Amino acid sequence: MPLVALTLTSAMAQNPPRPASAASAATPQAAPQTSTQAPGSGAPNPVTLAAAQQGVLSCSSRINQVVTALGVTESSGGTWLLPLTQQDQRLAPLALEVPTSLGGSAYISATFAPNQANGCGASYDAVFYWPKNCDELAKQSFVGLKNLGRLKNDIAVLDGGANIRIFLMPAGSTGCVSIKRELVF
Repeated sequence: MPLVALTLTSAMAQNPPRPASAASAATPQAAPQTSTQAPGSGAPNPVTLAAAQQGVLSCSSRINQVVTALGVTESSGGTWLLPLTQQDQRLAPLALEVPTSLGGSAYISATFAPNQANGCGASYDAVFYWPKNCDELAKQSFVGLKNLGRLKNDIAVLDGGANIRIFLMPAGSTGCVSIKRELVF
């Protein structure tokens, strides 16, 4: 089935960083403690508005909850990959580039699923590069998370709670990429 890509130009940014903690399952920005936090009051996030303009309505509150909790604002960029028909009845995938306070950008991939028992479910992967090795990162930024071992050889898995896993993958000789995966019901 063909997909329609909607590019959000100047339609999304990142708040200043907060120190990472076990509860936040760290991201270098002002990421959520969990994305199940209620969105703040005020106008809908530009990502939510862009989805609604393309016919994705039943997941509006979940989209707003997740992107707001992830700190997505006007200085981020993204694209929706929506089906040509029945946009409000099918998966709604979203890809985002979010500036980080560490310099560079983070990549966030989120998918929203309408027609779930709770109205709309979601999952996301938040991918960040850290200029330190993975062992150091785990000890400093993911304090209190249980180490579940390795996926196979190189990628460490940390337990961030019932619906959160953090994957730490070596990058180059001294860096680490963290991938926070969360399911939002």
